[in-house]
Amino acid sequence: MTRRAMRGVGLLCAAALSLTACGSSDDAGSEKTVSGGDVRAALKKGGSITVWAWEPTLKQVVTDFEKEYPKVKVKLVNAGTGNDQYTALQNAVQAGSGVPDVAQVEYYALGQFALGKSLQDLSGYGASDFKRDYSPGPWNSVTVDDAVYALPMDSGPMALFFNKKVLDKHKIATPTTWDEYLDAARKLHAADPKAYITNDTGDAGFTTSMIWQAGGTPFKTSDTSVTVDLTADKGVTAFTEVWQKLIDEKLLAPISSWSDEWYKGLADGTIATLATGAWMPANFVSGVEGASGDWRAAALPQWEKGAEVSSENGGSSLAVMKAGKNKDLAYAFNEYANHSDGVQTRIKAGAFPATTADLTSASFLDTAFPYFGGQKANEIFARSASQVPDGWSYLPYQVYANSIFNDSVGKAYVSDTTLADGLKAWQKAAVDYGTDQGFDVNK
Repeated sequence: MTRRAMRGVGLLCAAALSLTACGSSDDAGSEKTVSGGDVRAALKKGGSITVWAWEPTLKQVVTDFEKEYPKVKVKLVNAGTGNDQYTALQNAVQAGSGVPDVAQVEYYALGQFALGKSLQDLSGYGASDFKRDYSPGPWNSVTVDDAVYALPMDSGPMALFFNKKVLDKHKIATPTTWDEYLDAARKLHAADPKAYITNDTGDAGFTTSMIWQAGGTPFKTSDTSVTVDLTADKGVTAFTEVWQKLIDEKLLAPISSWSDEWYKGLADGTIATLATGAWMPANFVSGVEGASGDWRAAALPQWEKGAEVSSENGGSSLAVMKAGKNKDLAYAFNEYANHSDGVQTRIKAGAFPATTADLTSASFLDTAFPYFGGQKANEIFARSASQVPDGWSYLPYQVYANSIFNDSVGKAYVSDTTLADGLKAWQKAAVDYGTDQGFDVNK
């Protein structure tokens, strides 16, 4: 979510979005300046806060925070992941009770909650001064002009994870372009009909990340106007040309990510590559133990030979909820987790940082990954983080748009519908929904 995507936040609150709602008229909190002394006083006085998050490394952060500030109690609640939590969060906001003090919100969803005025602007706490401390992609995702709606937890610069053992067995070179990737898919499946270059049954996050890397900007927001172009956008065209061939030639494993079958495919080599975010290694270690040493990481294949462009896939922030009862303590925890001692705690537990100091530190870059045969994979991930192009925007109602993705684009994986037709249908649904909610879409 770039600055452009969130520019209309203050003007678009009248739209009644499915997962956001305009907060109370009490916007003064977003303009209030809170001194460091005020926050320290709140920590000294103590109290309790509730944090809704599913990210596992926060458990140790909570333990460490409570040890350092023994008068503060943090209740960490897993209210569900992604849409499940957002629905629960919105229900609490609408009910006016049960709203947590802090909530984990993925970057693609943050604008929708900011639009609903559910989030506290953290610039009053001095968070605007942190701009240089985070890599550009995550920082742009949490800010608009002078407002800071959350602090980045992590980032998801993309890489190509590949099973070196499988590719070597069939004498297939690691693809450096998506055309080479298509060729590799053909060679692999011809050599072993049970093996596929990757799995895909239709995923909105993956699709938009690929379009982003291809230079696409299918979503634009300016003031109260929204543009959706999933038909003629150059990134959309580049993606569909290659991916349609993979679908037509049945070169993609018809397996949903995160399923038991998916983990099995990663372990036994029948799924040979994954193009995904740098947060993936911890999932290999915990879920694909038997293939340790077989996998490696490489730069994402390019749409144009010789280019060096990447993309983001995933990543979350921690936001302070405007309806929370203890904002000063909530901010203190947020800063501790994402800008202070908690960052190192989370990195040690497998999180991929958004903080530039950690992305460029020798200790981080020199870390050897036993799972990847001793490869210093962070060098690849950090380079990827610096190659994410500016200009990408999500829809101000991206949560809803993603929820209906498989009703349209997903059909291309299981029927005669083409990706282009599926994306056209997704565009129509997104335009119709946005118009119904009061946006000027494609006007």
